[in-house]
Amino acid sequence: MRISSIEEFPRELVPVEIPPHTVMLRGIAWDSNIYLVRDGEEALIIDTGTGVNWHVYTGIWEREGYLDGVEKAVIFNTHEHFDHVGGNRPLKEWLESKGAKVLFAAHETTAKTLEKGDDYVILAYSYGRKFEPQKVDIRLKEGDKLGIGSLELELVHTPGHTAGSSCLYLDDRETKLMFTGDTVFNGTVGRIDLPTGNGWELQESLEKLLEFEVDFGLPGHGRYIDEWRKNLTEILGWL
Repeated sequence: MRISSIEEFPRELVPVEIPPHTVMLRGIAWDSNIYLVRDGEEALIIDTGTGVNWHVYTGIWEREGYLDGVEKAVIFNTHEHFDHVGGNRPLKEWLESKGAKVLFAAHETTAKTLEKGDDYVILAYSYGRKFEPQKVDIRLKEGDKLGIGSLELELVHTPGHTAGSSCLYLDDRETKLMFTGDTVFNGTVGRIDLPTGNGWELQESLEKLLEFEVDFGLPGHGRYIDEWRKNLTEILGWL
C-alpha cells in the first residue's frame, strides 16, 4: 500500500495526541507506528517505518505544525528491523531541508547492526529493498538517558524480539509513557523466530518492564496499551 498524497491517508492515520508532548501516527501497511515527542526547539522521532510512506507522515506533521521551529531532532530506533528503520534516511533529509540538525540514536547493539548494514538482522530484503549502512551518533546502553529539551527518556534494554530491542521510558510527571517497539503490544509480543530473537530473554524483559509505573504503553504496531500491568501479567501467564 503506497499513498500518493496527504489527502488519501486513511482515517486511522489521524494523529493521536498524548498530552503534553507526544503524537502517535499509526503505521501504514508494513510500517511501524511512528512517534513524535516535542519539547521546545527539540524533537524526538521514535522509529520511521519502511520509508515507503515517509511523505505521508511528514505531510501530517507539516499540516499540523508539529515541527514548526524545531532546531534539533533525534531519530531513535527501538530495534534493528527494516519496518522500523527504513525511513531513517528520507526523514533525516527532510528534517535537514527544514533547517534542523538531525542525530541518529539507538541501543549500542542496534547501532552496530545499522552501521554494518547487516541485512541478516535488518531484513530489508524481505521487503524487496536495501538498507544503506548509517552512522549512529548516540549509542545508548541500559539506564542511559536521552535528553530532548527539558525531557529525559530512560533507555530500557529489552532483548528477546532482537538482541538490541529497547524501550524508552518517559516520566514527565503528568503522563508516564513507555515506547515499547516490538517488545510488547496490546495483548501479545513480538516474534522470537527471527535472527537474534530469544524467548527466554523476552520473558526476562517483560518481567523487567513490570517494574515500571506506566500510564500508556506505545508499541511499534497496533493500538496503545492502556492497562500496562494487566497486559504484561496476562502475556507472561501464557508465555
